[in-house]
Amino acid sequence: MKKVLFFPLLRMPSGHHQVADTITSYLRKRNPKFICKKIDLLSEWNPVVESLVTKTYLEWIHHFPKTYAWAYKQMAHTSKKQRSYKYYEFLFLNKMKQIISEENPDLIICTHGFPSYFLSRLKMRDQCHAPIINVYTDFFVNDVWGIAGIDYHFVPSQAVKRELLKKDPTSQIFVTGIPISEQFEEQPHLIKRGSGYHVLVSGGSVGLGGMTEILRRQNDNETIKYIVLCGKNKKLYQSIVNLGRSNIHPLPYITSKEKMNELYTKVDAIITKPGGVTISEALKKGLPIFIHSALPGQEEINLSLLKERKLVHELDDEHPLEDQITDYFKDPSLVDQFHYSLQSYLSELEARGPEQISTLINSLLEEKCLKAFRYEIERRKKVQ
Repeated sequence: MKKVLFFPLLRMPSGHHQVADTITSYLRKRNPKFICKKIDLLSEWNPVVESLVTKTYLEWIHHFPKTYAWAYKQMAHTSKKQRSYKYYEFLFLNKMKQIISEENPDLIICTHGFPSYFLSRLKMRDQCHAPIINVYTDFFVNDVWGIAGIDYHFVPSQAVKRELLKKDPTSQIFVTGIPISEQFEEQPHLIKRGSGYHVLVSGGSVGLGGMTEILRRQNDNETIKYIVLCGKNKKLYQSIVNLGRSNIHPLPYITSKEKMNELYTKVDAIITKPGGVTISEALKKGLPIFIHSALPGQEEINLSLLKERKLVHELDDEHPLEDQITDYFKDPSLVDQFHYSLQSYLSELEARGPEQISTLINSLLEEKCLKAFRYEIERRKKVQ
């Protein structure tokens, strides 16, 4: 039996949790003897504080997005040297040490930078001996992630690999992309050039983003049919129902990955926010991606990087949505550019798909166990 601890952050639905759950499913499907456990450091420290932080975060990005974006960049994405979070170490480092001591894992996987930072500190103090993998869930690495002492890094692109090697040339880095559920079958997507399109609209698991206003301005015709994923946002679902448009169909939260795969297969494009997991799902399905909005902070940075690589198209509020979508499909140069950019991105992946990623994790774990065994043998020889 091998025990794997996963560290996302907060208990609200997020890409960090989705990736942790995805890798758990990879491992358990191929080896049921794996014990996989997901832990939120903040909840373990104080569940009341975790609830307050979650509520504050959601209110902050909704009501004061510009100040959140500024704070995020100042605290996590503008440093030119190694950051120090001494105050947070004082609060949380001992708790993390306690968790590791009690759980005694064979492997630790971080899908958020906050717990990764503390584990990095413990590693550098020789107070954590389990191998650690950072699995990045955005298309960049912010300053919070622990790098020193982290054994392995699963990164989304070659560009991120190059950046990490600048910080630590000895890092063991694998370009895996952002892991997504294996129910999403990879297939070449034939882009329609005629009239009549089906477009999936996504705002994330909690339905954030200004989708209602975008859809309210659409004509009630059959040129484009919109399937709107409302997540757990019941207010958003009802507001779209109240629009009374025959070509706009809201859907509540979908738990089935198989059903989501079917939706992806049936549509011609997706309108979404630039969250790492949703973008990665759309890229695997070969869907043209239109961005309707970006949450401040991480998603804004993702958007900039994705636009630079010509993997997404940002919608313009000043022009009708319907025209922007139909114009895209009617322009062969845009379609060809997307196919080229997509193939360029996918060709970078070194460990592509569930089988390769789970095999990689197994091999890394065995390698670390072998090293530990050899170390113990050498230690005993010296004692004798």
